[in-house]
Amino acid sequence: MSTAGQTNQRTALRRPVATGHGDLAAYARLAKLDIYDYYLGLLVVWTLLASGVRWKPQTFGLLALVLLAEVVVVAAMVGFDDVTGYRDGSDAANYGSDAARRRLARKPLVAGTLTEAQALRFSWAATAIGSALWAAVVAAAPHRPVWAVVLAALCVAASVQYSWGLKISYRGFQELFLIGLGVGWTLVPYALLTGGASGFVVVQAVLFGSGPMLFGLYSNTNDADGDRAAGRITVATLVSAPAHRVFVAAMTGAQLALIAGSAAAGAAPWWFPVAMLPLVGMRLAHLVIGFRGDILRARRIAIHAHRVTVVLLVVADLTAGALA
Repeated sequence: MSTAGQTNQRTALRRPVATGHGDLAAYARLAKLDIYDYYLGLLVVWTLLASGVRWKPQTFGLLALVLLAEVVVVAAMVGFDDVTGYRDGSDAANYGSDAARRRLARKPLVAGTLTEAQALRFSWAATAIGSALWAAVVAAAPHRPVWAVVLAALCVAASVQYSWGLKISYRGFQELFLIGLGVGWTLVPYALLTGGASGFVVVQAVLFGSGPMLFGLYSNTNDADGDRAAGRITVATLVSAPAHRVFVAAMTGAQLALIAGSAAAGAAPWWFPVAMLPLVGMRLAHLVIGFRGDILRARRIAIHAHRVTVVLLVVADLTAGALA
């Protein structure tokens, strides 16, 4: 096929005729409301709290407000991400050829169920509302350590500019963002409720944050060609496929080392690595499956491993509280 023909084909893929109706289901898909993995950190935060704080009505109220703020900010982030992916053709390239497994309908611009203008209006409105909600969270919090307030603002700013504005996910910082948002959204609400964070809290925040980063690495592996064509810089687009598998293995190993090392260093109870053994098994499973080439199956297992991590951390925190 000629260069002109390839260009026309790419344009046809990413410029479907949108209905323009913009029903609620299409906006829900734009906001990716079915992807709740970052929000699960609030369960970990709640179980980390001392029992005297955990059951206060004010605690439930603040956590509910944080949840709402997180959902709206993520809606802005993924809305802008879809607009950018639609404009540069990467979503059509990454989803159009694999719709059965990756559900093309989750990309309403590519699927033609929303227009670009509708998606942009939604994303800007979510940005304004999400920023206001986070300001309300800080105002309502019983504690306001400066570092936590700054970290909250940084998380909001980075989320909105993930694929828009500074486009940090296009500039080589995607992997750092994926882990950083989970860490931030665990440490910030905990600190706003308690005034600080212990070593064990930091360990759990990093364990939680590394979950989305790990399953994101498999997405990057699958999307490397489309991302490279769109100019999106990730580790997967910069190195060979074998080198990226080594990188995924190193990041997986780093999480497992954190589990063992935190107990050895005294930041976590001695029994913490034992409690996390189911996670270790799942991490090794998706690593082997990914190395064998079934990237999307490995990604699914990595997503489930992140959710299992939350369950294990909740049980560990409740156990630690009972033993204290």
